[in-house]
Amino acid sequence: MQHSTVQGHLVMSLVVSNELSFRIVVDLEYDAADPYAVRFTFHLPGDEPVTWVFARELLLDGISRPSGEGDVHIHPVGGELSDVCIVLHSPGGDALLKASAPPLIAFLARTDRLVAMGQELTGGELEAKLADILGGCENAG
Repeated sequence: MQHSTVQGHLVMSLVVSNELSFRIVVDLEYDAADPYAVRFTFHLPGDEPVTWVFARELLLDGISRPSGEGDVHIHPVGGELSDVCIVLHSPGGDALLKASAPPLIAFLARTDRLVAMGQELTGGELEAKLADILGGCENAG
């Protein structure tokens, strides 16, 4: 049976200042039913887990070059794909997280085996999706 999700776990550093950071566990999830998105669930000490959803392509791009607009920015740190910084902006404040790049690369490789990057919607699937969207617009008017 083909699995429709890819899951992973990672320890990241939540950077408070140059002198202070906390290690937190992060669950990674990719669901073929939502092929453009990855979910990061951050387990913060003493708080409920917090989930952020952003583009799989943004994560891929951010590993090798500064990427992102709006609430999520990702950029490499150091050389040879060693570390990645993820900056999250929210009304409650900003968070700077640092992770080792190899586990993120491995997670993305697993998602690519499930749904190849660039093949999220092809041919008839794209036409059906567009028909759903356009049909919804016609029904709304």
